[in-house]
Amino acid sequence: MRRVKKVFTNLRVIILIVALVLAVLAIHPSPGTEGIAIRGVHKDSAALKAGIQSPSPTSSPMSREVILSIDNMPVRSVEDYARIEQGLDINQTVTIKTTKGFYRLRAEALTEEITLNETETVTINETIEVEEEVDGTVMTVNKTVPTTATRNKTRTIITGVAPLGLSVYPAPTSNIRQGLDLQGGTRVVLKPETDISDEDMELLLANMNERLNVFGLSDVVVRKTKDLSGRQYILVEIAGANEEEVRDLLARQGKFEARIGNDTLFRGGSDITYVCRSADCSGIDPFAGCQQVADGVLCRFRFSISLAPEAAQRQADRTADIPVVTQDNDQYLEEQLDLYLDNELVDSLNIGADLRGRAVTEIAISGSGSGPTRDAATIDALTNMKRLQTILITGSLPVNLEIVKTDTISPLLGREFLHNAILIGVLAILTVAAMVFVRYRKIAVSLPITITMASEILLMLGLAALIGWNLDLAAIAGIIIAAGTGVDDQIVIVDEIMRGERAASNWRERFKRAFFIIFSAYFATVVAMVPLLFAGAGLLKGFAFVTIVGVSFGVFVTRPAYAAVVEILLKK
Repeated sequence: MRRVKKVFTNLRVIILIVALVLAVLAIHPSPGTEGIAIRGVHKDSAALKAGIQSPSPTSSPMSREVILSIDNMPVRSVEDYARIEQGLDINQTVTIKTTKGFYRLRAEALTEEITLNETETVTINETIEVEEEVDGTVMTVNKTVPTTATRNKTRTIITGVAPLGLSVYPAPTSNIRQGLDLQGGTRVVLKPETDISDEDMELLLANMNERLNVFGLSDVVVRKTKDLSGRQYILVEIAGANEEEVRDLLARQGKFEARIGNDTLFRGGSDITYVCRSADCSGIDPFAGCQQVADGVLCRFRFSISLAPEAAQRQADRTADIPVVTQDNDQYLEEQLDLYLDNELVDSLNIGADLRGRAVTEIAISGSGSGPTRDAATIDALTNMKRLQTILITGSLPVNLEIVKTDTISPLLGREFLHNAILIGVLAILTVAAMVFVRYRKIAVSLPITITMASEILLMLGLAALIGWNLDLAAIAGIIIAAGTGVDDQIVIVDEIMRGERAASNWRERFKRAFFIIFSAYFATVVAMVPLLFAGAGLLKGFAFVTIVGVSFGVFVTRPAYAAVVEILLKK
């Protein structure tokens, strides 16, 4: 009992215990957590209208908002949420209880607009400029006048109940972040076409983050990295997304230009002050709709944008001298407005004769999508529209990007690997303890080794939770390496102590020999790991970082504590 008391009053052991307590607080284990956490909130959804916000990608897992019940029905799994959502009726109001409060959501109808084979004459309001005399001064003022137009009749049909707009996943049980290898998602490695400055790199990262957020993707990590030769890369990790959703969005520069001839009138980004994304001013073009073509169906989309005054004036100056032509009983300018995306022509729009020489800020952008069926063409058109809207809002990237590597990981494989890793880890610890006991035949040696090895793993997990490091396959490999190195060092300490007993040398000399070997191995490991922080475009960074942190914890915290415990228990 006296020796046990001496162990827990030793300064090195006290430091280890304090570090372990801090690690547990950082991890914040909560194995009994129920419910599902909110990963993201979709744009223009019922959830967003109700006030539910997407969590920040940098927020800790345990701080995520968790759904507890819907209309007093407990939600314990993603399957429960899907079943309740699928059972909703149109315009049904539900109350969602979360860890942050209550929200009332109304289930909206999922509609589709179809074009009929009938035409109708409609009256639309058009803004024109007229000259009026006011107090003897001739002024140009805007007036709204009604005009008539012929278009195909459309009908809106209800196809079902729209989703509530929440992306969810099982509620986390600790602050340990799971990387894509464990939770599933997409990882993309991109390389700039040319080297860029640090300022342009920061602009590039901010633009990419904005694109992904505008496009409706959440839980996004975008960071820069380099390889051993200094080449620049960008690593993008998106939890819960698939490759098709992000590949084109990230790879293309996204340079949008509206030209007449060789003259650029406006570009995406600063020249655009507003892009409509609501249903009343964006969607399938009601005037054109969907048409049968030779290889399937073609659907056209249309949405309105607002130009900056400078861009509107450029348009007025360029169109002032363009001749007017008559086409299908309508008057247009002789030249068209060509829309280019990444220097490829995506559409050409006729310019109404009434817009000649006028600085109009409100215009409409259109495009198309195709597919073998009407539904497929509609989806393709709306996807193209969403991407074009995103680029108009965010502007072009400062440089072209090349996709070097794309990984899509299944969450099912990740969960299975995590369970197997925990099981194998526990078995490895017990096996090492048994082998050490068989070798030395002393519980005072084998038990402290087991406790120290578990402590090192806990300290590494605590630091990962504290700094928000993702636990992926590379990080787990680093934990295994660090724990294995720790066992080697502890056996070195025991061997030196046992050899010292036989040689009748003092304890200080024994520990000096042991820690000389330990520090030599430590510095060799750190030197070997530093290049891996930058190798493979940074994909091995987790392995190198965790290994360095793990062996550092061991050398400066756990090994000294282990040596003190062994000295107290074995010293006669």
